Amino acid sequence: MKEYCMNLCGVTRNLPFIPIDENAAFASFVVLGDTELISACAPELAKRIGQAEVIVTAEAKGIALAYEISRLLGLKEYIVARKSQKSYMRNTVSVSVHSITTKGEQHLYLDGIDAAKIKGKKVCIIDDVISTGESLNALEALVNSAQAYVVKKAAILAEGKAAERADIIFLQKLPLFKCSENGEYEIMD
Repeated sequence: MKEYCMNLCGVTRNLPFIPIDENAAFASFVVLGDTELISACAPELAKRIGQAEVIVTAEAKGIALAYEISRLLGLKEYIVARKSQKSYMRNTVSVSVHSITTKGEQHLYLDGIDAAKIKGKKVCIIDDVISTGESLNALEALVNSAQAYVVKKAAILAEGKAAERADIIFLQKLPLFKCSENGEYEIMD
């Protein structure tokens, strides 16, 4: 395969391969800016999520999805964990994170105002893809640091072994890929 063809909720996308090393790759799924795909997937995810008092996501790829799910669930707002501390932020809550799609250590920050909004609330964490779970773990730690409770974790896709997790809601598995002898990629078992 030169690309991975995926159909999600009736919408087809061709995903390019991004090498992890010389033997393996992942299919790059970017939902940011994809109105058609978000509009197709969000209603199904919202049904599966059910009740939550607050939706929390990390910037940036999950923002549009968090917006649409919040709207469908009748929530007045959602919270975005920032990847850098902004000058307007006061009394921030922060955690560090390592992700397969981002090189090096990152940090996630909640403004003290947002932390106060979620304190004591039942939170659903939203992401586009759950892979190693590191971003999800960091978001959960951030929510817990703000004294809120993660009751659900959801994403459009679960990649590789993440699809075996019982604690996440997702629409479809995204496989990992190995490089074949002819230089193309095939699905790993």
